[in-house]
Amino acid sequence: MIIPIKVKCYAGYRGEQEPRALEMGPSAVEVRSVLDRWLSPDHRYFKVADTDECIYIIRNDMNTQVWGLVYYRHPDARGKN
Repeated sequence: MIIPIKVKCYAGYRGEQEPRALEMGPSAVEVRSVLDRWLSPDHRYFKVADTDECIYIIRNDMNTQVWGLVYYRHPDARGKN
């Protein structure tokens, strides 16, 4: 299940957008770091961490420019099955 979100981005000197903040309803989350990024035929994916060390995988549909939350993990969930 993909949850629609809003993403504030920064375009660096090469013009590639990089997520800086995530908006999920009334909540906003600052992106501390981009841990990974990859492409699929129709989407760009980013694995990011926020200032509380939560991990998010987000994707951007390159055709519609719609962002979605694919995965979320809170740091307290580490090591739990």
